[in-house]
Amino acid sequence: MTKKTIVAFIYDFDHTLCTTDMQNYSFIPSLHLNPSEFWKSANELSKKKHMDPLLAYMYLMIQESKKRNLPINREAFVQLGKDIQFFPGVKDWFRRLDEYGKTKGVEVQHYVISSGNEEIIEGSDIYPFFKKVYACEYLYDENGSAVWPKSVINYTTKTQFLYRINKGVLDPAENDKVNASMPDEDKPIPWTNMIYIADGLTDVPCMKLVRGNGGTSIAVYAPHKTTSAKKLFDDHRVDFYCEADYSENSEIDRIAKLLIDKIAPLDKLYKLHYAQVDKDK
Repeated sequence: MTKKTIVAFIYDFDHTLCTTDMQNYSFIPSLHLNPSEFWKSANELSKKKHMDPLLAYMYLMIQESKKRNLPINREAFVQLGKDIQFFPGVKDWFRRLDEYGKTKGVEVQHYVISSGNEEIIEGSDIYPFFKKVYACEYLYDENGSAVWPKSVINYTTKTQFLYRINKGVLDPAENDKVNASMPDEDKPIPWTNMIYIADGLTDVPCMKLVRGNGGTSIAVYAPHKTTSAKKLFDDHRVDFYCEADYSENSEIDRIAKLLIDKIAPLDKLYKLHYAQVDKDK
């Protein structure tokens, strides 16, 4: 039986789907700090202690909350996602691509690989559309308070999750399976069926990995802020760069649908080739 064709759209989150760092909407204001103060302190802590910058910001979130008797409770943390503001068209984007994929005989899946907080993403309006979200996350004690980082995803560790998506081994605890050899024809989502969408330099390893294996990378930018995205394009790190407007008939909407148009028949030929290889064995 021929396996179904899956097209995977994989996203960064901050400055890609939402308009700024997700902590800036509600969490940092709840500490009576402005975002520039918080991120300056996090960067200084990182440099002073020679810490991974993401561990520094996660530590600071806990410490600043404790100072104000506002321990990070998971349930309350998830509620922060309700305040996220998205770029135009984002809330309808996933449904539209899913429906378009069906007209081409393919299943569209959506994934997030983010250095933001998984709990906040979980509380957002678009969370139900994702097959899997990989992001920084806390471990919680018996009272539900954050005590330790459960996962930290920086710009280089992001790449491991592309391999998980490629092989269909989505559980981060399943290291043996993701490292085991798997014939290309058995991988549920070939690299050629991946589209990686992100905004900046921290996503370069993923952009290059997807593009180098035959997939597509797209850089997005906020209105009138083309510099970083254009440089990624000029440096041949991405295939396209577009404004982060996901509305129907926008540039990125047209590109995404054309990519589905391209992938659908090519994937069927790919599977037919391996079916004949198996038949000849």
